[in-house]
Parts: sequence; C-alpha cells; structure tokens
Amino acid sequence: MFRTRVSLTVLCVLVAAATPRSYGQKPQASPKYEEAKLIAILKSDAPRKAKVDACRELARVGTRESVAPLAALLCNEELSHMARYGLEPIPDPAVDTALRDTLEKVKGRLLVGVIGSIGVRRDPKAVAPLVKRLDDPDPEVVQAAARALGRIGTLDAVAPLEKALSSTAQANRIAMSEGLFRCADVLRSQGQRKEAQAIYEQLSNAQVPEYVKTGAKHAEQALQPRTR
Repeated sequence: MFRTRVSLTVLCVLVAAATPRSYGQKPQASPKYEEAKLIAILKSDAPRKAKVDACRELARVGTRESVAPLAALLCNEELSHMARYGLEPIPDPAVDTALRDTLEKVKGRLLVGVIGSIGVRRDPKAVAPLVKRLDDPDPEVVQAAARALGRIGTLDAVAPLEKALSSTAQANRIAMSEGLFRCADVLRSQGQRKEAQAIYEQLSNAQVPEYVKTGAKHAEQALQPRTR
C-alpha cells in the first residue's frame, strides 16, 4: 500500500510538471505582429543598436511588408550592411527590385555591398546593370560586379565577362576569371556542358595567371567523355 501511494504521488508530480501552465504566461506574439513591431523600430528614432537588432530579426521573420523599410536603409552608411542582411533571405521579388533600384543611388563601399547582395540573390534581371559596372572606375566595384555576374550564371552574363577579361586592368582579371568559373559551374549544373566547356577553353587561353589556366584545363578535361 505504501509503495502504491508513493507511485501515485510520483505520477501526479510528473503529470503536473508536464502540463503547460497558462497562469502568469504571456501569449506568444504572432510572426505578423512581431514583424510589425520590428518595422516600427526601423521607422522610429530608435538608437542604432535597436535598428541593427531589428534588421537581424527581420532576416528571420520578414515578408514583403519589411522590404520597403529595410530598403530605405540601404543608403545609410551605418545601417546599409544590416539592411542587406535583413533583405537577402526574404523570398519576395520586391527585394530584387529594391536592390536593383539602389545601384544608381550609392557609391563606393555601399555599392559594393549592394552588388554582393544581388549576387547572393542570383537575380537574372540584374545582369544588364551589373555589366555596366564592369567599366566602373572603382576596381572594387568592377570586381564585385564580375563575381555577382558569375553567381547569377546565365548565358547573357558570359559574353560581357569574356570581353571584359581581355580588356580590363590586370588587377581585375582574377575577379573576371572567378566570375567566368562560376558561370561555367552554374551552366554545367544545369546540363549545359558544351557552354561550360567553351568558358573553360577561353580561360585556358586567356592572359591570366598560370594557376587559373591550369584550373580551367582540369575543369575542361573533367567534362570530356571518358573512353573505355
């Protein structure tokens, strides 16, 4: 009898511990409500730290509603980086439109960052404006554009990169080569082996460092059909 009472007591304690208590607990905010609060912080006169934290959280819960408030910070020297951090994961084409529109509004470090985010998003509509940046007087912008075009990896990004490779300054050729390698990798992953092979052939004969040529030759050989 004593053991039975002890067992029942233990069972009651375990059940009570496993049962969620509603008393004194705050109801969990919905994602939409949480997003609205974060957007309000971005639009307010809150300190930089609060806005940085809001951008970070919007990368997790942000929707189309967050795009405009985040995009408004892309020209802000202190918050542009975190605004891009918040925008990049949002699965809405409004993000791509906002990033493309910002290309004409920023320069220098901010422009390099926006170009990098466009590459992360792999926005095919950004190819034309990025190609224009291959002639930018700022080498960091040129190199960022070349890498972003490579990440996008469409066929219409290949010819401008190949043309720029032969005419750009020596300091930019590694970035052009990287862009072309990335294009080839994307095309190969999509089954366009012939197009990828043509890129590797171009690189193996270009005026680039020897290790780039060697890498291109190895990649080209890997695409060759194996003979038994």
